[in-house]
Amino acid sequence: MEELIGREIEKEILGNLLKSKSAEFLAVYGRRRVGKTYMIETYFKGNITFHLTGMYQASLKNQLLQFSLSLQKSSGAALPMVAPSSWIAAFNALEQYLQPLLSKKKLVVFLDELPWLDGRKSGFLSAFEHFWNNWASRHSQILLVVCGSSASWMLHNIIHNKGGLYNRLTRTIVLEPFTLAETEEFLRAKGCKLDRYQILQLYMTFGGIPHYLKSVDKDKSPTQVIEATCFSKQGLLKGEFDKLYNSLFELASNHIKVVRELARNGKGLTRQQIIEKCGLSSGGRATIVIEELEKSGFIQQSIPYGKVVKDSVYRLIDEFSIFYLKFMDKRKSGDRYSWSKASAEPSYNIWCGIAFEAVCLKHVEQIIEGLKIRKGAEASVWRFVPAKGSKDKGAQIDLVLDRKDGIVNLCEIKFYNSAFTIDKTYARTLEQKESVFKQKNSNVSTIFMTMITTYGVKENDYSDKLIQQSLDMNTLFRQ
Repeated sequence: MEELIGREIEKEILGNLLKSKSAEFLAVYGRRRVGKTYMIETYFKGNITFHLTGMYQASLKNQLLQFSLSLQKSSGAALPMVAPSSWIAAFNALEQYLQPLLSKKKLVVFLDELPWLDGRKSGFLSAFEHFWNNWASRHSQILLVVCGSSASWMLHNIIHNKGGLYNRLTRTIVLEPFTLAETEEFLRAKGCKLDRYQILQLYMTFGGIPHYLKSVDKDKSPTQVIEATCFSKQGLLKGEFDKLYNSLFELASNHIKVVRELARNGKGLTRQQIIEKCGLSSGGRATIVIEELEKSGFIQQSIPYGKVVKDSVYRLIDEFSIFYLKFMDKRKSGDRYSWSKASAEPSYNIWCGIAFEAVCLKHVEQIIEGLKIRKGAEASVWRFVPAKGSKDKGAQIDLVLDRKDGIVNLCEIKFYNSAFTIDKTYARTLEQKESVFKQKNSNVSTIFMTMITTYGVKENDYSDKLIQQSLDMNTLFRQ
């Protein structure tokens, strides 16, 4: 088996399905380039009995021709079968191929890029439903795996299907990007000797997307990699932003509007604010757009401390989208040194702060473990905006950890290229934040002011007085 880095939870699920004594139906979805196909092909290598990949915007005739060629390859026949006339005929042929093999080991049937097979008026979905409900589900040796990048289609037609596939799935995997620990393991396997600060810089640009991380050459610095990948004429990620969203979502223009607006509001927006700023209808369409972006890992919902679900704040946490909209969008193409120039601008430091926060919000479990909070904690954000004309002071907390042991950690997140120094001005800021939080949350008795930084906090009188706990970036690399 080729090396499958990380994905420990997913490996356990796949292993259990392979050992199952019942028919299994697994749906895998996730964003473009996250490694769905690679994971299935690598883990089930030697067990895939039939593999069909849909073709983008192909005609029904060509999809069915591809089916016949895939069946020829799977069966080892010298010549391809005559292309079936319909999907009903195609799935009947698949049943005839699989039937004699049922007495053997688990048979993995892998249909990749399922949304592309379901062309307009193709009849694919009804034939597929019939195949599972009336044949495959009745045979314990069958493991049906379907995969797709189009989150809209997968959610509507498979995950939340209200027709013939309602409640038929036995397992679902939402394949997420690599964590920092998995990214480090991936890059080490490529022979890269970058330190953790450099890996963090790449993660803040690409996120944990395996296909993007493949562009990291072991003999190049992060600056060289980013320039070559994002700013050169042949760069891997030139044009990727629009391809990414259009491949995932139907009517992706609304999704892009939301992402752009959230990028302009780094601390997040409520659902109503999103609707108003993006000009969306307040009905089901807005709900669908927000849900699809959240389930695909682009935005994150946080319930502010002391509030309820309707007060939720949504933040853009997809690293590549944040980077693209900050530095790549509307820049002239072919400027080979755009990143060198951009990283010397004041906006670079602003981006670093926003991107590092996004990374930390994705690694809350590692932060909780690093703080040795044994009984667990509930993560949220918090901000207080005083009314216009009020003399009250406003305040915002990057991350609030409400612990089950009666303590609340107020976490300040800071990206810096060395140990962070708390000076007199910043000390006043911290004191104000804690004071305002206490005033507005009188039920909280004990507060631990906590710093999460790249290289830790430099000890001085201010840090000794104000900071109870401090973590550096190494915490984020925990498995």
